[in-house]
Amino acid sequence: MDRFDKIPEQALAWHKAGTGAVLATVIETWGSAPRRVGAQLAVSGNGQIEGSVSGGCVEGAVIAEAMEALEVGEARELEFGVSDGDAFAVGLACGGTIRVLLEPVGTVLPQEMLAQLVAARAERRAVAYVVDLDSGTRRVDGTGHKDRFRMDRSGFEPESRVFVAIHNPPLRLIVVGAVHITQALLPMARIAGYDPVIIDPRETFGSDARFPGETILHDWPDEAVQELGLDGRTALVLLTHDPKLDDPALMQALRSGCFYIGALGSTRTHAKRVERLEQAGFSADEIARIHGPIGLDLGASGPAEIAVSILSQMVGVLRKGA
Repeated sequence: MDRFDKIPEQALAWHKAGTGAVLATVIETWGSAPRRVGAQLAVSGNGQIEGSVSGGCVEGAVIAEAMEALEVGEARELEFGVSDGDAFAVGLACGGTIRVLLEPVGTVLPQEMLAQLVAARAERRAVAYVVDLDSGTRRVDGTGHKDRFRMDRSGFEPESRVFVAIHNPPLRLIVVGAVHITQALLPMARIAGYDPVIIDPRETFGSDARFPGETILHDWPDEAVQELGLDGRTALVLLTHDPKLDDPALMQALRSGCFYIGALGSTRTHAKRVERLEQAGFSADEIARIHGPIGLDLGASGPAEIAVSILSQMVGVLRKGA
């Protein structure tokens, strides 16, 4: 799901307020469809909307169908863009095709189930909303779907009409070290969909003047990462080049579920890091989780290019695995 969307939350609020609500979800796409599978639009009973299923191309038609579905209390499957002519008529000028599922809250999607989904999202728990379009059965499922969670990929189960909508927590980037590279990395990461946090006990480095508007924690790194939590949607980047600061957070990360661990330093610096970790009792497999020297080997020069190499490596690990 898209970063920081509040679409299920808004649908639940509208339903509880007595306005009525419908959740519209993209369940399949072909060609040049502008939104990915799993994208959602909430429609209230008085025509208010939150989110989108096509970036504006077919929203008008979806809203009209949603209002009718809400009135009769039934689920509907819509398809737009079967032919290039139809695609142009609804705004898919490049010939894309999308299928959209409409689910009125209360009559089709139970309020209790939607509330369960909203609660999981608030707690940063990855969950899947699973619906069998033939039988009409629905559930919120926190187990299984490992590859779908890792790839953040909603879709139909093979050879079935069972649709799995993935609701992952927002991606998070924790950077230990408020250094020059961090100044370049944070805005890039935010554009890529990450929610960044800086940890640096050195207030001169981690100042509001150097990082305006950023979340900065001046705690000791191991305490800070323990408080923040290192889950499967979190990347940890260590940039201080100081073992006293990097190592405590690194030791927390190696036995956590975070999907990426990267540490700045030369090959020689990393070899010394490995020695310290071995002496601290970490296994070879645990130590191998560290990307050090950090980043893809792009021949990067300067903080901005190094930041590009780090972010590129993070994306590769997230989407393709270690």
